Amino acid sequence: MKHFLRMFVQVCLYFYCKCLWRCLKFVVRKLTGQCELQRICYNTKPGAARTMKIEASLKGSKCKRLQTSVNVHPDAIEKTIDDIMELKRINPDINPQLGVSLQACLLQIVGYRNLIAEVEKLRREPYDSENPQHEEMLLKLWKCLKPDSPLKARISKQWCEIGFQGDDPKTDFRGMGLLGLYNLVYFAEWDTEIAQQVLTDSLHPKYSQLSKAEWEKKKFDKAIGYSFAIVGINITDLAYNLLVSGALKTHFYNVAPEAPTLTHFQQTFCYLMHEFHKFWIDEDPLDIMEFNRVREKFYKRILRQLQNPEMALCPHFAASESLINM
Repeated sequence: MKHFLRMFVQVCLYFYCKCLWRCLKFVVRKLTGQCELQRICYNTKPGAARTMKIEASLKGSKCKRLQTSVNVHPDAIEKTIDDIMELKRINPDINPQLGVSLQACLLQIVGYRNLIAEVEKLRREPYDSENPQHEEMLLKLWKCLKPDSPLKARISKQWCEIGFQGDDPKTDFRGMGLLGLYNLVYFAEWDTEIAQQVLTDSLHPKYSQLSKAEWEKKKFDKAIGYSFAIVGINITDLAYNLLVSGALKTHFYNVAPEAPTLTHFQQTFCYLMHEFHKFWIDEDPLDIMEFNRVREKFYKRILRQLQNPEMALCPHFAASESLINM
């Protein structure tokens, strides 16, 4: 009985608040002469704060055409803006800036949705050793990370030198599919200096001041470091979860003036790889068995940062520049 009453009260409160909110919006429009979309665009600066408010306003509208405007094809955005202006009875000649602002917001909103679909497609595509393009990308990863050490064979223990688990990397891509490989290659190719440094650090024990003899005497192993490629695939999973949960909207709406792209996602991956590397060192874990704890703590820190509507993880959309100058 108590459970039923609680649910009944919650339902009543929901409808009361919803009706009250609509009445309040009506009163404010009458007083200001502006609809909610106008007030957001005129009173909120461009970026995540504005776009997320526009997105919430459209999705929460009682008008079906406004609700579905966040799901249109990019080519239909201009027509959608015209429809919104007509529905809201806004004269585009008197309010030219409103159309421009709404268009920028819708490009970001629709672009984010399309980016999720593109990333999901890559994640679902398995690595195929019979596919020449897949093999070419894998070999490119080796060449970028180990330019002075030729790969002796496609199936080789050498792959462990860049952090794969066995002599054939294809088995390590099962969780993230081609997305993991795409991200690792991007990091190695476009942030080569940083990627090589992170790889070198990951292969060395944190107590590097010890001599080789002291190291062998203490019988420490490489577990104090971590496997570069495996961690890269794991951080790909972290970035993927941030994306599909919507947490990355704050970042992308602040760094992408229009639709966020796969390149934005890969640049974000570069940033996360470097930040996780620093975080791992600061956490000073005993061994690799603490990886999940450190990863979860890092994930929560990034989530907290993204709760700030002004947050941009890599503001200038150039991970290599921002990392080198840190």
